[in-house]
Amino acid sequence: MSSIKLVALMVLTSMAPGHAWSQTALMKQAQGLFKPIPASAPSLPGNPVSPAKVDLGKMLYFEPRLSESHSISCNSCHMVGMGGVDLQETSLGHRWQHGGRNAPTVYNAVFDVAQFWDGRARDLEQQAGGPLVNPVEMDTTEAHVVEQLKGIPGYAAVFARAFPGAADPITFDNVRKAIALFEATLTTPNAPFDRYLKGNEKALDANQKEGLALFINKGCAACHNGINVGGGMYAPFGVVERPGADILPPGDKGRFAVTKTASDAYVFRVPSLRNIALTAPYFHTGKVWDLRQAVAIMGSSQLGAKLSDEEVGKIEAFLGSLTGDQPKVTLPILPPSVATTPRPKP
Repeated sequence: MSSIKLVALMVLTSMAPGHAWSQTALMKQAQGLFKPIPASAPSLPGNPVSPAKVDLGKMLYFEPRLSESHSISCNSCHMVGMGGVDLQETSLGHRWQHGGRNAPTVYNAVFDVAQFWDGRARDLEQQAGGPLVNPVEMDTTEAHVVEQLKGIPGYAAVFARAFPGAADPITFDNVRKAIALFEATLTTPNAPFDRYLKGNEKALDANQKEGLALFINKGCAACHNGINVGGGMYAPFGVVERPGADILPPGDKGRFAVTKTASDAYVFRVPSLRNIALTAPYFHTGKVWDLRQAVAIMGSSQLGAKLSDEEVGKIEAFLGSLTGDQPKVTLPILPPSVATTPRPKP
């Protein structure tokens, strides 16, 4: 038996009537497995933060003219105000093409070990450039991003403030740096579970605490742990029992496409469960819209456990405690195009 399951079993046993110390034991176990989201955005290595750079990143995040059609922005697939997702199985991109995987939330993505379901981007900065040049998503090129921004006169001063001293501040690398810094601000602290981890036992109700104990005891926390309750490792989907082909299509081998290592077939980055109640549909295919169903599938496919309806309900209640304060973002006013600005190519 793993150490996580052993200690969790002790916790569950201690929760029987007459064990006054049971709640303290559960909290200590949770504090050893998870960490609260900090109140302020973390720093990004090699990318010093400044208000001007974050403001530029926000503008670029909402800038549809970065796409070839001038109709798609970062916010199109990772909507601020909607849990950082687009509520679609797979996102619509250039010329109505559908992406191959469900769009992960941008909220708290800064705490993930890597970006994208297969981890092909090491950090937010590398990730920020990917959709721009993907022919299925925004379908532009690095050179055209620079050409486009230089063709909008109002951006010259904004880039100069964000990157003072640069001889030519409007570069593709600087676009990525600015977007990454803005995305790093999209965190959701102060969830009930965060308050619980900080010592407020009343932050979770009895049902949620029982769900937390089940989450640990059943083995969910072996992969879904840390600050993001996931996002910190890779794992095969279908450890014990593979779900159906609609949920786990045989043609998408996950991380194998990145590493070409046989053992990485059907391995994906473990998703964060932060704000999971807001980010349906679930899994990399986006085929499951019911959180209860998603919990049951994970129980059978990953743990070999057939969870009862009551157990699923309690785990779902615990997952509801992971919804934190949502980012409050004021929409930026973008500089206007002029007659010489490169035009859209639908």
